[in-house]
Amino acid sequence: TYGVVYKSKNKKTGQTVAMKKIRLEDENEGVPATTLREMSFLQELKHPNIVRLILSQQKSFLYQICEALCYCHQRGILHRDLKPQNLLVNSEGVVKLADFGLARAVRIPLRVYTHEIVTLWYRAPELLLGCQQYSMAIDIWSLGCIFAEMATKKPLFQGDSEIDQIFRIFRIMTTPTEKTWEGISQLPDYNPAFPIWRVDTLASILNGCMSHKAVNLLRRMLVYNPAKRISAVEVLTDSYFDDLDKTSLPADHYNGNAQLDC
Repeated sequence: TYGVVYKSKNKKTGQTVAMKKIRLEDENEGVPATTLREMSFLQELKHPNIVRLILSQQKSFLYQICEALCYCHQRGILHRDLKPQNLLVNSEGVVKLADFGLARAVRIPLRVYTHEIVTLWYRAPELLLGCQQYSMAIDIWSLGCIFAEMATKKPLFQGDSEIDQIFRIFRIMTTPTEKTWEGISQLPDYNPAFPIWRVDTLASILNGCMSHKAVNLLRRMLVYNPAKRISAVEVLTDSYFDDLDKTSLPADHYNGNAQLDC
């Protein structure tokens, strides 16, 4: 990606680092795929003669996205279209969650929503199976897909139709049953004749790309049963972020961040 590289110093460790300021052709288009791809390659390549991507940068991006989600969820707002193209990053590395065109407010009692939302690759399985009474958990699934994409070189579930998308999820995560996802057989588009995939291949796909803690967090984001999927506030308090310096993050200085109970 095009940009300007600065010789910089980590204030906390004193380490000299190369900091690249990415030039975005159109910031309204979100994070370019080339930027995500570069981050993925730099994270994987470990050689004395290849520049390294500091892991804290990836953690910072993920943490900031989740802070924005937590703020929305705390106020009863579902984003419903979380994807890399709706994440804007400014020159200071501050992530902005954008495009609320498909967002909806959660009503009590739970109302019926359309399930044909969220870009296909980031769509939660309950939506793919026709669920119309869904929750904030759909945003967490999308966040997990983005998390995996930051660590690898491509979208985790890259389907070209709804049925292909759900089958790609099943191939990696195994085909769910009533035992692993109570109520799945009652969803409108569930079919008991779905192919059965029994081998979980997620760990092998992420091998060498994610730490043990990162994989554990991702699995909690990608739990089939939305009622058991991790919440935004649980993501923020996960041990994966224990070594992230949160004092420099913009939301750390925002008063409304003190009561995140989403």
